[in-house]
Amino acid sequence: MNQKQSTSHILMIRPVNFGFNEQTAESNAFQNKAAQENGVNEMAQREFDRMVNTLRENGVDVTVVDDTPEPHTPDSIFPNNWVSFHTDGGVFLYPMQAENRRLERREDIIMDLEDNFTVKHVIDLSRFEEEGKFLEGTGSMVLDRENKIAYACISPRTDREVLGLFCEQAGYRSVTFDAVDEKGQAIYHTNVLMCVGCDFAVICLDSIPNPHDRLVVSDSLLSAQKEIVDISFNQMNSFAGNMLEVKNKAGETLIVMSKNAHDALLEEQKSVLKKYGKLIYADINTIETIGGGSARCMMAEVHLPVAI
Repeated sequence: MNQKQSTSHILMIRPVNFGFNEQTAESNAFQNKAAQENGVNEMAQREFDRMVNTLRENGVDVTVVDDTPEPHTPDSIFPNNWVSFHTDGGVFLYPMQAENRRLERREDIIMDLEDNFTVKHVIDLSRFEEEGKFLEGTGSMVLDRENKIAYACISPRTDREVLGLFCEQAGYRSVTFDAVDEKGQAIYHTNVLMCVGCDFAVICLDSIPNPHDRLVVSDSLLSAQKEIVDISFNQMNSFAGNMLEVKNKAGETLIVMSKNAHDALLEEQKSVLKKYGKLIYADINTIETIGGGSARCMMAEVHLPVAI
């Protein structure tokens, strides 16, 4: 069982002020303001609870932390952008483009995790915000943790210099490329176009316009012995690239996604994925439509050593 790539410990943040974030909308074409309506936070909370229940029913250890009413953090439901946790006890804090997303970083969450996990060092990269340079965690980077490869599409939210520093500190090498949607707009986060599991990768290769880049990415995945599931723009727009491989406490592999993502996949694509894990999904349509992020964005994997 590969414990390096996936974990059964997941951190999720329950929202109190979920809503359309004007500060992120310019670079996130997946957000839809037209969908904004009254009661949206309550709808998002119901979807959040449904997803947590789905994970727990399948044997995943989920730590749920409630967001706070103040400061106002409409995107707090997506914690994977501000923090990542690693098997060596390292915690990385990341520079965020939107000012209201910087308020999501909470030291108390990390301290609470220390009740059950070992934190050995915290590497804070948030200082790059002062230079207008950003790296939004495992949104900006899709990590092949076993092979120490960080896949990253360069965008306003993913800076090469900060990426290089992460790789230096964490012992990774980067595979960088440009990626665009079908309208030619830069894709804001790498994790909406690709997911890397232990033995598979889901990726929208059409979103990588440069043939050389496309070849470099696919060659890297194949050389790491990942079976590639190539998805279309339409499937990517349904968040089929935004999935995450996790383990349950029995060590079984689960591939977590939204209902929209699951519905968008072809039967033959699902058959490939089912070779590598059980597909589980929840309806999080409100969160996807208004927040512009999906199942993977809602889960921060806790790879820290378990405290003895």
